Amino acid sequence: MNEDRYIYLVFSFTGTLLSKTIKYVTKDEYAHVSICFEDTFKEMYSFGRKYPSNPIIAGLVKEDLFNGVFVANKDSKCLIYKVPVTEQQYSDLRTGLDKFMSEQSKYRYNFAGLLALRWNMPLKRKYHYFCSQFVSELLINSNIAELKKAPELIKPCELIDINNKLLVFEGTIADFAEKVNLNNACN
Repeated sequence: MNEDRYIYLVFSFTGTLLSKTIKYVTKDEYAHVSICFEDTFKEMYSFGRKYPSNPIIAGLVKEDLFNGVFVANKDSKCLIYKVPVTEQQYSDLRTGLDKFMSEQSKYRYNFAGLLALRWNMPLKRKYHYFCSQFVSELLINSNIAELKKAPELIKPCELIDINNKLLVFEGTIADFAEKVNLNNACN
């Protein structure tokens, strides 16, 4: 395995009404997960709100950990892991993401699937995903993770159990932003 190649999984809880609802449904600490290829965290991918002020208009989005809904609440929490991957896994993951992004406008948030998850009922709908369903499908299809459930049954925190991960940070997004800024200032 090439130890120089990593992907990042970013788990978060922003404290918005929607994230509180998801936390209630899942009974977990983190309500959202994103996937990222760079340690700048300015281009993360997931299913979420397209506009920070509107949780209803949602779909496949490119996120920035230091802008938008993530910084609207100064106490937003995050947990970041980096996962070593092979060149083939990285390439397969990028190809899978590129396929999603090439049809980005077709994708919608799977609100019905999220409700079905509450009762452990898989609900797969064409062009509809919720965050952990999307991330887990990418990880499974690129042979990065072997998960025992279908993607439409995977909650964000269940992705924390992926093997070979390395903790990068856990705390508030504001503290992480300050840490990143301090590290950049020292370079």
